[in-house]
Amino acid sequence: MDLADREWRLIPEERRPGPVLMALEEVAARTAVAGGPRTVRVYTWPDTLSLGYRQDPATVDWDYCEREGVGVTRRQTGGGGIYHDAHADVSYGITAPADELPGDLMASYELLCEPLLDFFDRAGVDAGFAEAERPAVHQPACYLRAVHPAHDVVAGDRKVSGNAQYRQRDAVIQHGSLSFDLATDRHLGVFGDPVSAEEFEGRVTSVREHADVTDEELDAARDLAERKYATDAWTRDREDPVEA
Repeated sequence: MDLADREWRLIPEERRPGPVLMALEEVAARTAVAGGPRTVRVYTWPDTLSLGYRQDPATVDWDYCEREGVGVTRRQTGGGGIYHDAHADVSYGITAPADELPGDLMASYELLCEPLLDFFDRAGVDAGFAEAERPAVHQPACYLRAVHPAHDVVAGDRKVSGNAQYRQRDAVIQHGSLSFDLATDRHLGVFGDPVSAEEFEGRVTSVREHADVTDEELDAARDLAERKYATDAWTRDREDPVEA
C-alpha cells in the first residue's frame, strides 16, 4: 500500500509551549507505532529557542532569553539552535511507522519534503534542496551552520527551511521550520556570540521576501486607505470619496 493511501491525520496546532510541542512528537510516534494514524502537524511557537540535541548550552545568551521572554527547549534532532515565534516561523512535523518509509535517509527526506516544496511553489517561491554544501558561518545557529543538500532548502542561494529526522519507537519523525519572515535581531540575540546582521541576512531568506506585495503596491494601498477606507464618508455613508 502506498504511504499516501494509509490513514493520516492533519493537526493544525494552536500555539503551545515549546516543551509541549516537542513532547507531542513523541506521543504521535507512539500512536503511529500502536496502529493509530500517521500524523502531520503544522504549528507556530511562542517566542522560543530550540536547541539541537548535542548543542552546548553555553552558546545561549540566557540573560537575553530571560529578559526578552524567550523560552528554551531542546529538540531530539541535531543541528544548531533555531529561534521560533508566531510571526517569523512556521513549523511542521510528520510522523509515520519506520517500515513504511524508505530506509535510505536521502530518499526519506525527498519523500517527506515533497509537500514542503509544493508549498513553496504554490507560494511563488523558487525553492529547492541546496545543490552543494556550504561552510558554516556560525555553528550555534541552525540557519548559519553548514548547508547540506540532503535536508536544507534554499531560495536564491539562501536558506529558507531546515529539516531533520530521527527515529524513535520504530517510528520516523521529521520536523522542520520555514522562515516566513526575518527576525534578525531575535535570531542573533539568543546566542552568546552572534555574528553581524549582514552575515545573517546574507545566508538566510524568508517566504515574505520572495512572495510579498511590492513597495509600489504598498505605497498605493496606503494612499488609497487614507483617501477612501479610513474616511467617515466611506465607513459611515458608503460614499466613495475617490470616485466623487
